[in-house]
Amino acid sequence: MKKIALPEAGLETLYGPRDANLKHIESLLDVEIRTQGSELTVEGEPAAEQRAALIFDQLRMLRDEGYTLANGDVKTAAELLVENDGLDLRDYFLKSTQRQGTRRRVNPKSVNQRRYLDAIEQFDIVFGVGPAGTGKTYLAMAQAVNDLVAKRVSRIILARPAVEAGEKLGFLPGDLQEKVNPYLRPLHDALFDMMDSEKAVRLMDRGVIEVAPLAFMRGRTLNDAFVILDEAQNTTSEQMKMFLTRLGFGSKAVVTGDITQIDLPNARLSGLVEALKVVRDVEGIGFVYFDEKDVVRHKLVQQIVKAYDRASNGARGNG
Repeated sequence: MKKIALPEAGLETLYGPRDANLKHIESLLDVEIRTQGSELTVEGEPAAEQRAALIFDQLRMLRDEGYTLANGDVKTAAELLVENDGLDLRDYFLKSTQRQGTRRRVNPKSVNQRRYLDAIEQFDIVFGVGPAGTGKTYLAMAQAVNDLVAKRVSRIILARPAVEAGEKLGFLPGDLQEKVNPYLRPLHDALFDMMDSEKAVRLMDRGVIEVAPLAFMRGRTLNDAFVILDEAQNTTSEQMKMFLTRLGFGSKAVVTGDITQIDLPNARLSGLVEALKVVRDVEGIGFVYFDEKDVVRHKLVQQIVKAYDRASNGARGNG
């Protein structure tokens, strides 16, 4: 049995609604946690009790250094420390407070998300590959906005292949721009989440921020820009080569995609799948692979990703 004394200020956030955070830590460590005011009693295996104490010690240290815990931070911190008790939570929460160019405070929620942000800072081209909900596009967008505000780049270009997933472009109403806008909507949504919408619209009107179908990149050289290619699993081999060779001086590119969600017609080879093999040994390119542990949406999404992975692996095993 281990007793942990906590400061009374902010107990509601630490415990979570209806003690949800404590219950999450109980399930992670297979311990029982009882509360009496600001004191916790933890019962379980000695190593698990010690890890629980480590979680709350590091959370207290974060708060002492001025970090305001947000909804979900306690669960994230617990999962990170359960995975690696040698981690310093300050590397995950305090280090990212420098990204003040964004409207929201953006912090990595997993080990791979931290690696991803570090890779984007280190390399001029980064591939972020993994399932939906792992923050691939969101974090890249946050870094792009931050770099623009800090004047490390002079523009942001957000591109996406306009690949039809069950609906033909020709059947949609409107001109070409109106037809492709639905494909670009997720990029607009992420941008407006990072930046005041009026400011974002002004920057788009001036061409400082461009959201466009990938086909619009052909024939251009992109200098002094932060370029994000989203849904890259739906590029063809030719499109991916075209995109990767657009990069000019002072530019940075992030390529995101989920190779389990390819919508290319006629079983065409995905440009992302091919590129991961072709350029894997090229110096100066970073690769970060996400999995279901990195999913930061509703907890059921993580379980759904796992279920589909099991079904996919079972189908391959029976083939």
